[in-house]
Amino acid sequence: MRLYILDLGRCDVDKGAVLTPGSGDGTRIDIPIVGYVIQADDGRNLLVDTGIHRKHIADPLATHRGKPFAKVLTVKMRPEDDIAHRLGEIDLGVDDIDVLVSTHFHFDHCGNHADFGRARIFVQRECYEAARGSDRFQQDLFDLPHLRYEVVEGDTEIAPGVRLLETSGHVPGHQSVLVRLPRTGPVILAIDAIYTPENVETDNWGVYMDRDRARASARRLMELARAERAMLVYGHDPAQWATLRKAPQYYD
Repeated sequence: MRLYILDLGRCDVDKGAVLTPGSGDGTRIDIPIVGYVIQADDGRNLLVDTGIHRKHIADPLATHRGKPFAKVLTVKMRPEDDIAHRLGEIDLGVDDIDVLVSTHFHFDHCGNHADFGRARIFVQRECYEAARGSDRFQQDLFDLPHLRYEVVEGDTEIAPGVRLLETSGHVPGHQSVLVRLPRTGPVILAIDAIYTPENVETDNWGVYMDRDRARASARRLMELARAERAMLVYGHDPAQWATLRKAPQYYD
């Protein structure tokens, strides 16, 4: 089994407004936009999230122009950050993806779902039902007739050594992923259940939709990481990002 970490671009953000309210307000930082490919022991290729839509390469404000959020976040995306290009770097095309894990439906995680009509798409039922028809989410990115969603409820193993973890709080029905690698050992992909270590260290969940559920989900992941001696990958942490092995390198 292999785990590839895909570099899908950056966002220039106001740290306090986007990640840690009350800490770093007005400070601009670049945060990574990340996807993952898991090549499972059963021969399937699993993709976790699809990044930001490629239209942002030419137009960084394509999503948020004219909205208040444009003041605190600007996309920084190059042609090589497109999901199709990153897959090509590991000799895969979009049609080689058998399973897409949709962790949630924010624009930086589901931007290119439309490319993956061949894949089975796993999403938590609560997430799917909360997002469809809601003006909090861009329906044209994920609510498309050719996409095949398979809803799950709670923790679910979807391949040998690959388990979805229900981690609501950031949004209803958010999910993280546990991957058990033969050499590296367990790896927990927190996604947006934990943006950065600072969220945990300062108990700062102010930008999460449900702070209590976010706190509980984060504690669960931290406890699981300790119990399993797992590598925990945060959702948007620049410091950790600089240390990670990116595709075409991999963890196994």
